[in-house]
Amino acid sequence: MHLFIVGGEAVEAELRRKFGEAHSYDFCPAAAPDLTARLAAADAAFDLRDWPELHYEQPRQPLFYDTTARSLAQVFQGEAAPFGPVFGFCGLPTLLDRPLLETILYRPTDAAELAATCAALGTDYRLVQDRVGLVTPRIICMIINEACYTLQEGTASIQDIDLGMKLGTNYPHGPFEWANAIGVNRVYETLEALYQDTHEERYKVCPLLKTMYLRGEQFAL
Repeated sequence: MHLFIVGGEAVEAELRRKFGEAHSYDFCPAAAPDLTARLAAADAAFDLRDWPELHYEQPRQPLFYDTTARSLAQVFQGEAAPFGPVFGFCGLPTLLDRPLLETILYRPTDAAELAATCAALGTDYRLVQDRVGLVTPRIICMIINEACYTLQEGTASIQDIDLGMKLGTNYPHGPFEWANAIGVNRVYETLEALYQDTHEERYKVCPLLKTMYLRGEQFAL
């Protein structure tokens, strides 16, 4: 398959690992003037911009939109239905190259198209509800947020919290290492979207994490 990816510079290597070299890839800058022409050559497209908008373009091949910080229902609120099949997935760095592709259906009638597309991509997949944060990003970002509260209170250091998480849970990264790898800005934006969607206290952004986001800083590991 020929895969067209818009705004995916941060996850290029991970997408190549996930789907493998049997496919060809076109990583397109978000503001490329020839975006529509390049889309025409694709078998499937991934739009990772903050607000994806390929769903009214020709041809109408399967589109995957990053729905970590917004649901497909939010993307299409007040708009006409997309012309072709559109699926949500998690586009956060470190959460792509996994055995299962976490996906969302916008229309139940596109279930067969999703199955065929994932088979062609060579990946297994699991459907989750069309909710902000999907499943895995919701859990990981909440863990990072709780770790920030622990750090803010002075209970433990960044290094101690990271080491304790890896040894105690066998996670591949500690929460602060994971926050840097995902991007502090993406973690903040996901948590903020979750809090606005649910108003649950567990998603309320820790002031320390918000300050890091506003300053454009990463954690000193």
